[in-house]
Amino acid sequence: MNFGVNSFVWVSPCTTDAIRELAPKVKSMGYDVFEISVENPSLIDIQAAKQILDQNGLQSVICGAFGPDRNICSNEPTIREKAKTYIRWLIDAANQIGASVVCGPMYSSVGKAHYESVEDRKAEWALAVAGIAEMADYAAPKNIKLAFEPLNRFETDMINVVSQGMQFILDVGRKNVGFHLDTFHMHLEEKDSAKAILIAGDRIFHFHACENDRGIPGTGQVHWNEVARALKEAKYDGPVVIESFTSQVKEIARAVCIWREIAPSQDAIASQGLKFLKAILA
Repeated sequence: MNFGVNSFVWVSPCTTDAIRELAPKVKSMGYDVFEISVENPSLIDIQAAKQILDQNGLQSVICGAFGPDRNICSNEPTIREKAKTYIRWLIDAANQIGASVVCGPMYSSVGKAHYESVEDRKAEWALAVAGIAEMADYAAPKNIKLAFEPLNRFETDMINVVSQGMQFILDVGRKNVGFHLDTFHMHLEEKDSAKAILIAGDRIFHFHACENDRGIPGTGQVHWNEVARALKEAKYDGPVVIESFTSQVKEIARAVCIWREIAPSQDAIASQGLKFLKAILA
């Protein structure tokens, strides 16, 4: 395993200038990976970002942000196509930057606010399966894996737990589609996060290590020792990335309902969190 931090810890939306400013800090803290969350592709020059990361000896993962206009299972064809265009951009960006994984809840938009009938749910699931299969076929020749993220019930009604994700993987039927697991969401939804990790097994392509309150890993209620043992037993050897959202980043704080201070600073989340994760996982 190696260790990474998501750009959301410090900035939203991420830009080329933000990568240039943050990359030396991320490296000096001891990270191997700088995960770039891409809210607006036009704000990031991927070739410049690659040069910056290379200069600082950092690897990368490309993380998607899926608002209502990037819903690959929408019943509106134009919205589905917008989602596919965006995911293709993420895949191309990963290929150009030297990343092997595109991650995020790409099967749907985040925060869907409608209640569906059983028939509508089946139709939505079928659209997600078909859309992600198409995206996986686009990614495969570039050796890019698609890691989809189960989210908690307040952010999606589609895939909340690993058991649902395993069915999704089976239905999509592509070897380069697997899990992006996040301990924050798992803490809310899984009966036993460690068991869920073992069920996901070798289909875990990416992992976010986040505390239950989005604060510093190791300071809350996540069962970290059990999580660490399960990751080792599952032989996961990819990035373990801290993703957190603080009140200092106003746009994302509103989106994920951060109304109070959850850590002394953004840097504290990154530096203290890394120290903790290395102690239990390295």
